[in-house]
Amino acid sequence: MTGSISQIEQNPAFQLKGSLFTLTVLHLLNADLLSFTEQLTELVKQTPKFFHFMPIVLDLQKMHKPTIAIDFAGIMKVVRELNIILVGVRGGNPEQHKEAQQIGLAIFPNAKADPKDASNKNSKSDPAKVAVPINARSTGSKLITQPVRSGQQIYARNADLIVLAPVSHGAELLADGHIHVYGTLRGRALAGVMGDQNARIFCQSLEADLIAIAGHYWVSEDLQNSSIKQNVHVYLENERLHVKTL
Repeated sequence: MTGSISQIEQNPAFQLKGSLFTLTVLHLLNADLLSFTEQLTELVKQTPKFFHFMPIVLDLQKMHKPTIAIDFAGIMKVVRELNIILVGVRGGNPEQHKEAQQIGLAIFPNAKADPKDASNKNSKSDPAKVAVPINARSTGSKLITQPVRSGQQIYARNADLIVLAPVSHGAELLADGHIHVYGTLRGRALAGVMGDQNARIFCQSLEADLIAIAGHYWVSEDLQNSSIKQNVHVYLENERLHVKTL
């Protein structure tokens, strides 16, 4: 046994480390697979780049009939055909958990209820939201002085993110607080990723593929009628994103 442990220590094959990832939550409201397929297919057609190989969590906490059987295999087949990666399930009952685990899905802990949900039942909201805790506060800032290249991801944990250079297509900025880009903002910018709805995005020229605050997002198609290629700030008000020039 001692020899085996020594060999592993000398030549480790892997390491286990905790990390934080941004996941998108798909809130399932009913178990009608046909409606699910039609609506998700239409949504993906509108913003194909946003959903391309996106990892998602299926949330069952808003099901109109929470005890009804769910065709997890059918849902898995639909999302795979749309190049979406279903990684797990949140909410539901033990029987639903068992069925989800049988097809290889992880079980995520339930999210805490947001007291604002009751007052916003009649308001429009985006179909996908970042799966993160709410009401996190940011402190400090993270400063980036070099251009952010395609493929790079920069995350300001518990902080604002300040970038003194352009951001390229294919790059991704994430911050628990605000995002400031003193240059052209392309790629993806997600502020308030831990649920801070007061977070904002500031940039000198808005040309982003995606902008998001506290899980509410717009993609490039949504920005066509906004103040693109101008000095703007983006904020969240009444569960909707707004873009205004500075």
